[in-house]
Amino acid sequence: MYPNLKMQLWAMGIRQNRLAQRLGMDESIVSKIINGFRAASPEVRERIAALLGRDAEWLFACEGPAAKDAPAVREAPAVREAHGHGAKRPGE
Repeated sequence: MYPNLKMQLWAMGIRQNRLAQRLGMDESIVSKIINGFRAASPEVRERIAALLGRDAEWLFACEGPAAKDAPAVREAPAVREAHGHGAKRPGE
């Protein structure tokens, strides 16, 4: 997840669907990028940064303003299982 990107979108009052329209991309792909489930190419990162008037490195930092060159973050399997996604029930 990219908290700076989410914060910037919120601060500017831009919803994911509107950002997707401006980028000419499918909304589901943009959502996956924003939430860290899909990597954005350097070109897409720069396009998003230009639309939002911010630095791409800052927008795509994984842990807020202090993060530098942080790897992409994905939900851990244990978290997915706790939420019932992909978890097997006893006896299955």
